[in-house]
Amino acid sequence: MLSFLKKKNDAGSAPLVPPWHPNFRSYEKLPDIKVVRTAFFVNVAAVTGALVLAIFCGMQEWQLHGLNLQIADWQKQITRDQGGSAKAVALYKKFQAEEAKILEVEAFGKAKQVVSDLIVHLGQTLPSNVALDGLDLRDNGLVVRLTVRGTSDAALGYATNYLDQLRADKKLTPFDEFSITTSTRNPSTGRLAVEMFFRLRVTTVKKP
Repeated sequence: MLSFLKKKNDAGSAPLVPPWHPNFRSYEKLPDIKVVRTAFFVNVAAVTGALVLAIFCGMQEWQLHGLNLQIADWQKQITRDQGGSAKAVALYKKFQAEEAKILEVEAFGKAKQVVSDLIVHLGQTLPSNVALDGLDLRDNGLVVRLTVRGTSDAALGYATNYLDQLRADKKLTPFDEFSITTSTRNPSTGRLAVEMFFRLRVTTVKKP
């Protein structure tokens, strides 16, 4: 009896091995049984990329269209205002020319304030053999007429020395150039008539 039970237990503990048979299935040819296929995701990605690219290109075209409209509008404004701008430029140039004249008159007026003192100063600095005959105040400077005693060469030397003295005179700062314009011998007196020109220094007036 015990041996019978033992045999029965040995039979129940035997491993269950499925019967062996070859696998002839070709997985490449089997139908795709996935709920969502891989091709679907590929198509969705392609369509999404195409839509994004189309939207981007459309936005660029819209912005370009807006810029073209703005440029056309600005060109119309430029064409419309071109005549007025040309008139404004012409008026500004005319204003500059008039301003230059006013500044020149103003500079001359400032220099003219010292003319009376200049006459006294010239009279005090005259050498003994030089006489002051007259002054001619002009827009661009001062003409000084002198009479110099002595022979032709000596008188001209006296006039040249006096001119050098005037160049170094610190009280004559309104002028920046000194020159002898004419020198002629007076046959009746035997003296040399000399004309000098002091060019007026043009001062630049700062604009406000």
